[in-house]
Amino acid sequence: MQAELERKYVEFVEGRLTGLRRSAFLLCGDWHRADDIVQATLTSVYLNWKRAVRADNIDAYVHRALVRRYLSERRLRWSRVRLGDVPERAATAVAADHRLGERDELTAALQTLPKGRRAAIVLRYIEGLSVEETADMLGCSTGNVKSQCSRGLSALRELLHEWDTIGSGGR
Repeated sequence: MQAELERKYVEFVEGRLTGLRRSAFLLCGDWHRADDIVQATLTSVYLNWKRAVRADNIDAYVHRALVRRYLSERRLRWSRVRLGDVPERAATAVAADHRLGERDELTAALQTLPKGRRAAIVLRYIEGLSVEETADMLGCSTGNVKSQCSRGLSALRELLHEWDTIGSGGR
């Protein structure tokens, strides 16, 4: 790769890595798997960087690659193997964020959704993409995105309400 193209790639990755990692985590619910998805995506993008920089919207190009990597990985048998829980953060870092419990609850609820609904919800409402952009990322119709989002939000509301009821002692 030419030095100028490589410099642009490095700048792109440095500016987007945190957001890509967050998106991958919201899709898969596991920081380690999210890192693997991002790494594989960025490797693929690096190998096709000349094509990527010619895209109308390079962020959309990379996000599409990330979502497709996640969706294709979920089809593989080994992706269902769990090695066990590893502590993610030191207790002091956790105590500093008062909204962590809500985020953990939402992340756990997202993991109960089928992968297509989860991807639609994450792209549409967390990443803030339009219906059309989400459909393009997922390679489906806008009607499918609307349907997946509607069903996914309904399931999330129901589940979170159920958890809230259980947590408050059924009041």
